[in-house]
This record gives sequence, C-alpha cells and structure tokens, in this order.
Amino acid sequence: MFIAMSLVGALLLSAVAGHPHTPPTPAELQRRSNLARQCSPAVGELRRSVFERRLDKKTEAGGYVQIKVAPPHYPDIQNESVVLAPESYLGPYDWPANQMLRQDISGRQSGVPLLLDVGLMDMNTCKPLSDALISFWHCNATGYYSSFTGMSPNYHFNNNLKMHNISDYELGTSLPTSDIHTDETTFLRGLWPTNKNGIAEIQTIFPGFYVDRAIHIHVQVYTEWVLHKNGTIMAGTIAHTGQVYFEEDLTREVMKLWPYSTHLEVDRTTNVEDLVFRTNDTLNGNNPVVNTVPQDGQNVANGLYGYITMGIDSEAVQPP
Repeated sequence: MFIAMSLVGALLLSAVAGHPHTPPTPAELQRRSNLARQCSPAVGELRRSVFERRLDKKTEAGGYVQIKVAPPHYPDIQNESVVLAPESYLGPYDWPANQMLRQDISGRQSGVPLLLDVGLMDMNTCKPLSDALISFWHCNATGYYSSFTGMSPNYHFNNNLKMHNISDYELGTSLPTSDIHTDETTFLRGLWPTNKNGIAEIQTIFPGFYVDRAIHIHVQVYTEWVLHKNGTIMAGTIAHTGQVYFEEDLTREVMKLWPYSTHLEVDRTTNVEDLVFRTNDTLNGNNPVVNTVPQDGQNVANGLYGYITMGIDSEAVQPP
C-alpha cells in the first residue's frame, strides 16, 4: 500500500549548482571532528544480531501502526570505517508532496534493479541509529526526475526555468512555496525507516545522469516523525541531507546497457569531475560511494546489491 506523506514546516529547496551553501562554523567543524574520532573504535566492533522483521512506530494517539518488512540483504551495519557524513545539497528536484512510505520506489521504471541498504551510525553514541526515517529520490535511467519530467536533463537548471517562464525562483533560497514541479509522477521517490540495526532497505534502479552531475541518489534523514493512523506521515527534525554515488568502473558498465545507452544528448559527468562530489561530499575523509555486488554474482545487468554506511549526528537540527 502506498502511503502519502505530509511534512510539518517548510523544507528548504536548494539548487544543485550555482547556489549558496552556508559553510559550517569553526565550532561545528570541531564538533564533527570530535564525533568522528570518538566512534572510530566502535565501528570495527559491531557484531551481527538477529533481524527484527517488524518495526512498530508509535503514533501520536498512543497506538501503533505496524510496518511489515522483509529482512534486508545486509542484516547489520558493515564493519567499515565511518566518519561523520558532510551535509550536502538538497537540490531543486526534492518534492515532499509526492514522497510515499514504500520500500519499492522503482515505479516500473526500466533499468538495472538495485537493492540498496543504507546503514546509519549515530556518531553521538557510536551505535546504529534505529527508527530514523530516510527519504530517497533520484533520476531515472535517462536523467528525468519524477514530479519534474517537464525539466530536461540535458539543460542547465537555469535554462529549464527560462523555458518554463519561471523568474521568481532564486537558487539556494527558494522554499516549497516556489512551486516549480511540472507533474504528479512519483517514480524513484520514497521514504523508509531504519530497523533496530540501523538499516533501511529500498528496491529501486541504478540511476541515470543529467547535465553537470555525477550519478547520485539523494538521501535525507529525519529523527522525529510520526505515522498517523490515517496513513499520513508527519516529519519534523532533519538530521542530515546527503548524496551517495557509485564507482566509476561500475557506472561505465551500466551505461552500456539499455535504456541508459540511449541518453546521448550530453556527456556524463564522472565523480571526480562533479563539483559537489569533489568539494563537498568527500570532506573529512567521507566516502559517499556505495559498495555494490551483482545479485547473481556475475552480471550487473541482472541486478545489484548496494550498501553504504553513513555517520549521522542525531542531535543536529537543520533549519527549515
């Protein structure tokens, strides 16, 4: 069942490129450094535990709405080095009104199947961050975002605005009241909570690309949210906004496959060429690249398993 989402408060919509990004203060940088150091020993000591198949989310009325899930491919956070993930850009194609609570966000889009597990580590406690809600969104195999299919992936965002006669959208400062969405499609968008082991798993496809950006998936983490009995979600506190990427060798292999191979109008930007990846998302030793293996052990065309661990400051509160 698809469950509509409603967000409390305004969520900042920022553009992918050419927009201001408030740098962290020296105190914030020091706090992030301290959090990263204090969790170093704990990461390698995580042990496998029994997976909880049911996640109960308390509602505001004191009752429970039960979400039934299948076990993720990776039951626990993997033993890998984790640092505090830097805050990244929200991008202009976030549209909370069309986000839905669902594990399968593929929306019948063609592409290489991707079963993606995202593990969250609370850098304040050095333990898995359970019961957090993760919002995911990304473009399809040929670069289009749902809710914005009228925006061409082959033109810069400013040019798309001009083509739609939009002149009052200021990059980096516009709020959801600046409605630039073009349709009500919802493919490749969704939200899902982390289990008691700190893992949220979604079924999607390997993303495509659009002009000037490396292939990526947007993630946003909420630590305060409520699933109402009527099926709507109220989410408030945003603890993290980030983007995850993929290895270049894998990407080249996938891009040879249909329908990715049909997107020939613009050249693909690699990770090292991507300004956001190079100057922001790899800060402080953060590795935003998803670990992947073929689902059948051989052929990526038959599907991929993906996993990434993200270090989150659960006490951080991003401004609306």
